[in-house]
Amino acid sequence: MKHIAVERELTPIREYLEEKGYDVETFEGTVEDAWEHYSDIEAIVITGMSEDMLGIQDTLSKAIVIDADGMTPEEVEERIEHESNWH
Repeated sequence: MKHIAVERELTPIREYLEEKGYDVETFEGTVEDAWEHYSDIEAIVITGMSEDMLGIQDTLSKAIVIDADGMTPEEVEERIEHESNWH
């Protein structure tokens, strides 16, 4: 199952991904917090306000980081599928 962490403020995206069959965790704080709490996540979806966290990539994590600012839930899913290894 595709395990995703979604920032708390992104409720519509979280609900959409859950409906599509993703295993979605909600997190608050930083991208590092999400990695620490959910070490097996494959993608982290953040708000534009967390933009300063983009570019931080934990070398131990395979998770991709997606800034969902201005994106629809469908666009977020497309980005997850495009950038992941689930093809």
